[in-house]
Amino acid sequence: MGRFRHVNVVVAGVAFTLVVAGTALAQPPVPAPAPVQPNAAPMNTPPAGVVRPDVSRRPSQGMEQWRSMSPEDRQRFQSNIERWRQMPPEERRELRVREGWRQERLKKEADAAIRASGLQLEAERRQQFEQRYMQERKRIEQELRRELREKRERELAPVVERLKKEFTPQGTPATPGANSPSASGSPR
Repeated sequence: MGRFRHVNVVVAGVAFTLVVAGTALAQPPVPAPAPVQPNAAPMNTPPAGVVRPDVSRRPSQGMEQWRSMSPEDRQRFQSNIERWRQMPPEERRELRVREGWRQERLKKEADAAIRASGLQLEAERRQQFEQRYMQERKRIEQELRRELREKRERELAPVVERLKKEFTPQGTPATPGANSPSASGSPR
């Protein structure tokens, strides 16, 4: 049961990431910020742990991503958006927090990869490195999931056949003596 919960959380995190990316691209242009009053409390600040979508992306980037998606990915994206819309606000909030943690963990892993490589990069190159690291990691994880799914299917097929044979009633009834002449009911 715990494994399924973990899988559901991971799927929900991925769905949330796709939804956030999609909704960020569908937003109208952000107006210029109003002048900040001194001593004024910041408005519209997200709660701790909530990651806001990167609105600095050009809308054409979103269209490029959409066009590069396979039909299956597009369908999955659209169904994830619909699931997101149906979710209660508390569940959305929880997914946002989890996504924030996931993004933070991935950033730390990318930083560790940069340190392990021994590279000294300026901010822009560092960001490019992190982005490529994330892309490659995503590709590797997708491939591993695909391989695991295929291996599971290969190994489960013989198990199902074995269980089918084990649980299929044989030509003889399971109760002892049912085929004996005395149990048949016909006199000799």
